[in-house]
Amino acid sequence: MSKSIRVAYMMALLPIPAAAQQAAPTPSNIAVVEQGLTSAVVLAGTPAPRRTIEAEMRRLHVPGVSVAVLHGGAIEWSKGYGVTRAGGAAVTSDTLFQAGSISKPVTALAALRLVQQHRLTLDGDVNAQLRGWQLPTPPGEQVSLRELLSHTAGTTVHGFPGYAAGVVVPSVDDVLAGHAPANTKPVIVDTKPGTTWRYSGGGYTVIQKLIGDVTGKPFAAVLHDEVLRPAGMARSSFAQPLDAASLAIAAWPHDGSGKPVPGGPHTYPELAAAGLWSTPSDLLRYAVAVRDSVRGEKGSILDQSLATAMLTPGKGEWGLGLEVHPTPADRAFAHGGSNEGYENFLVAYTGSGDGVAVMTNGAQGAELGSEITRSVAAAYGWPSYHSIKRASVPIPGDIRARLIGTYVVSDLGSFSITAIGSGLAISLKEGVSEPLYASAPDSYFILSTDLVLRMGREPKVTGRLVMGSFDWPFTRETDAKP
Repeated sequence: MSKSIRVAYMMALLPIPAAAQQAAPTPSNIAVVEQGLTSAVVLAGTPAPRRTIEAEMRRLHVPGVSVAVLHGGAIEWSKGYGVTRAGGAAVTSDTLFQAGSISKPVTALAALRLVQQHRLTLDGDVNAQLRGWQLPTPPGEQVSLRELLSHTAGTTVHGFPGYAAGVVVPSVDDVLAGHAPANTKPVIVDTKPGTTWRYSGGGYTVIQKLIGDVTGKPFAAVLHDEVLRPAGMARSSFAQPLDAASLAIAAWPHDGSGKPVPGGPHTYPELAAAGLWSTPSDLLRYAVAVRDSVRGEKGSILDQSLATAMLTPGKGEWGLGLEVHPTPADRAFAHGGSNEGYENFLVAYTGSGDGVAVMTNGAQGAELGSEITRSVAAAYGWPSYHSIKRASVPIPGDIRARLIGTYVVSDLGSFSITAIGSGLAISLKEGVSEPLYASAPDSYFILSTDLVLRMGREPKVTGRLVMGSFDWPFTRETDAKP
């Protein structure tokens, strides 16, 4: 990709220190959430302005958004805003969106169910159960399912761009091998397994093949039987592409300026990493199934010991398929999803049973989703997911001139820094820019997300992009033109 950073999930955008029942809606809480949106970062010494969902949809060019809120272990309310596409139907609580990387924790639950059934091994060599294609590993090394689930296997390929309408779609084996018509590199292990956290959609594609190989069934059918049906996710499926009737009323994707993605939704043969179609209410039903399991509730979908392992944070604050953030009073588990023209987020607490799921059909929907999550956090008194304050300092003229340019993040794309008045602006998505603030001579931040740029001082400007568990090195591609 050029001139944009593609992030496979959006939980890093938020500052963080069995089927659900539908509860009676609370209009007052809905209104508070709708009117209480704030940015991820607030400049110290300035008030945090409150915004509305509808106003932010207009500002961020997001045509449609769907929200569901979990309170006390039950879905308290759900509501749609905007439209599926120009001339399309209004978004409702039942409107389908591509869930993107939220497919991964759903896949993780299915894999752990198969471990529970003694069909998969959590700590054995995955190559012993793979048929045909084998995961290339360094000599003397092997990879376990536990490492694949926790993004510590050392596997390559961060994420997947999908395949536009009319483009030939590869098989899973072709994706893993990097053979045409696959549009991504081969999935291999290039880091010693178990030593480092590195997000890998490629690793979850290995899990997809593993599940198919050990069951002898299509991945989508296994996920339906092992997770979607028992969790009560009746609207959800791993159909890629979606059938024509469902596609006609689903939310269609849009770019950062609100323009439709040509041809509509991309197709993702990488089902485990990005193939789920769902609704916010169904995502919360998944969250309740996980919460019930870790609490040892009767009739839970997963044994308590496996559920506890799933939500035990390891490297990068990740469990098995989910990012996990313990707080003094509760434990939050979360995941986000970013497919072409879709941005989504899911978080829930194991103790209080509170949570929220937000799904959008716009490329700037990650910012909107994080704002809605913070508004829910404030309305329901959550212990985390609140705005943070940062002080800014002036950027000296010589440093300002030195930083202007285009930068490349390996395997993710590029971003640019430009002049804006006497300051700087950064563009992480094509056609979208925002002010860049300095907190120190070598540290810079933005307001829309908890992202920090740590700049080096070498003659060739380099640095690191840091967002939550993510820490990506970047280098200058070209200097800005006069």
